Amino acid sequence: MVRTPLTPEERLRGERLGLLLREARGERSMVSVAASAGISAETLRKIETGRAPTPAFFTVAALAGALGLSLDDVLGRCAPPPAVAPLIA
Repeated sequence: MVRTPLTPEERLRGERLGLLLREARGERSMVSVAASAGISAETLRKIETGRAPTPAFFTVAALAGALGLSLDDVLGRCAPPPAVAPLIA
Protein backbone atom coordinates (compact mmCIF):
# COMPACT_ATOMS: atom_id res chain seq x y z
CA MET A 1 0.00 0.00 0.00
CA VAL A 2 1.33 3.41 -0.95
CA ARG A 3 1.00 6.29 1.49
CA THR A 4 -0.11 9.60 0.09
CA PRO A 5 2.44 12.36 0.62
CA LEU A 6 1.85 14.66 3.55
CA THR A 7 0.59 18.13 2.86
CA PRO A 8 2.66 21.12 3.93
CA GLU A 9 0.09 21.77 6.68
CA GLU A 10 0.43 18.21 8.01
CA ARG A 11 4.20 18.62 8.13
CA LEU A 12 3.87 21.97 9.91
CA ARG A 13 1.43 20.48 12.42
CA GLY A 14 3.96 17.70 13.10
CA GLU A 15 6.69 20.28 13.68
CA ARG A 16 4.46 22.18 16.11
CA LEU A 17 3.68 18.95 17.97
CA GLY A 18 7.37 18.10 18.23
CA LEU A 19 8.19 21.56 19.57
CA LEU A 20 5.38 21.37 22.13
CA LEU A 21 6.55 17.97 23.36
CA ARG A 22 10.19 19.08 23.63
CA GLU A 23 9.16 22.19 25.58
CA ALA A 24 6.87 20.22 27.89
CA ARG A 25 9.53 17.54 28.47
CA GLY A 26 11.99 20.19 29.64
CA GLU A 27 14.89 18.59 31.49
CA ARG A 28 13.28 15.16 31.68
CA SER A 29 15.01 12.53 29.61
CA MET A 30 13.46 11.18 26.46
CA VAL A 31 13.73 7.68 27.89
CA SER A 32 11.79 8.50 31.08
CA VAL A 33 9.00 10.34 29.22
CA ALA A 34 8.72 7.59 26.62
CA ALA A 35 8.56 4.93 29.35
CA SER A 36 5.85 6.90 31.18
CA ALA A 37 3.84 7.06 27.95
CA GLY A 38 4.42 3.38 27.12
CA ILE A 39 6.26 4.07 23.85
CA SER A 40 9.85 3.67 22.75
CA ALA A 41 12.35 6.48 23.07
CA GLU A 42 12.94 6.17 19.31
CA THR A 43 9.25 6.84 18.64
CA LEU A 44 9.37 9.92 20.85
CA ARG A 45 12.55 11.06 19.10
CA LYS A 46 10.87 10.71 15.69
CA ILE A 47 7.83 12.68 16.83
CA GLU A 48 9.90 15.44 18.44
CA THR A 49 12.07 15.85 15.35
CA GLY A 50 9.17 15.80 12.89
CA ARG A 51 10.20 12.52 11.25
CA ALA A 52 6.86 11.07 12.41
CA PRO A 53 4.57 14.07 11.86
CA THR A 54 1.30 12.13 12.11
CA PRO A 55 1.50 9.89 15.19
CA ALA A 56 -1.49 7.84 16.24
CA PHE A 57 -4.07 9.53 18.47
CA PHE A 58 -3.42 7.16 21.38
CA THR A 59 0.32 7.89 21.17
CA VAL A 60 -0.34 11.62 21.39
CA ALA A 61 -2.81 11.07 24.23
CA ALA A 62 -0.30 8.94 26.16
CA LEU A 63 2.45 11.53 25.69
CA ALA A 64 0.14 14.34 26.74
CA GLY A 65 -0.72 12.43 29.92
CA ALA A 66 2.93 11.69 30.67
CA LEU A 67 3.80 15.37 30.24
CA GLY A 68 0.84 16.80 32.15
CA LEU A 69 -0.75 18.33 29.04
CA SER A 70 -4.43 18.22 28.25
CA LEU A 71 -5.50 17.24 24.77
CA ASP A 72 -7.00 20.74 24.54
CA ASP A 73 -3.49 22.13 25.11
CA VAL A 74 -2.13 19.92 22.35
CA LEU A 75 -4.89 20.84 19.93
CA GLY A 76 -4.61 24.54 20.73
CA ARG A 77 -0.86 24.58 20.04
CA CYS A 78 -0.75 22.22 17.07
CA ALA A 79 -3.90 22.71 15.02
CA PRO A 80 -3.94 25.34 12.32
CA PRO A 81 -5.77 28.55 13.16
CA PRO A 82 -9.37 28.48 11.97
CA ALA A 83 -9.93 29.88 8.54
CA VAL A 84 -11.76 33.17 8.50
CA ALA A 85 -14.29 33.61 5.76
CA PRO A 86 -14.16 36.95 3.99
CA LEU A 87 -17.01 39.30 4.72
CA ILE A 88 -19.23 39.99 1.74
CA ALA A 89 -21.06 43.26 1.94
